[in-house]
Parts: sequence; C-alpha cells; structure tokens
Amino acid sequence: MKVFLLQHVHRLGDSENPVEDVKIIGIYSTEENACKARDRLRTKPGFSSDVDAFFIDQYELDEDHWLGGYSVAG
Repeated sequence: MKVFLLQHVHRLGDSENPVEDVKIIGIYSTEENACKARDRLRTKPGFSSDVDAFFIDQYELDEDHWLGGYSVAG
C-alpha cells in the first residue's frame, strides 16, 4: 500500500551554515489528498512566503526506507 507524505522544508541560514526547518504536515492515502492539503496551507502564515517549499513523497508501507545508516559530522 502506498501513502503520500506532505512536508514543508523552510531553508534558513546561508550557504555556509544551512539549516532546514522541516514540518511534516501529514500522511495521505492518495497523492490527490496530499495536493489538496498543500493547496489549503499555501495561504497560511509562514507557508505563504515560501510556497515552493512543499514536498510530496510516496512511500510503500511496511518497508524500510533508510537503509544506509548515518554518520555524525564532527
């Protein structure tokens, strides 16, 4: 079963010190529902100043999606 994750990623800082403020808006059963939610939020404060920062990603349920581990930069 596929689901659609809607998030808003506001980029702060500068190119040398980038910071991302990520907000997970919701998880939807169809891409159409995710698009409708995005469209509802585009006029809200904070979102309206950065309407191109919405992202919709498709995921398959019951699967691992981060397989490579991670490292902490030091």
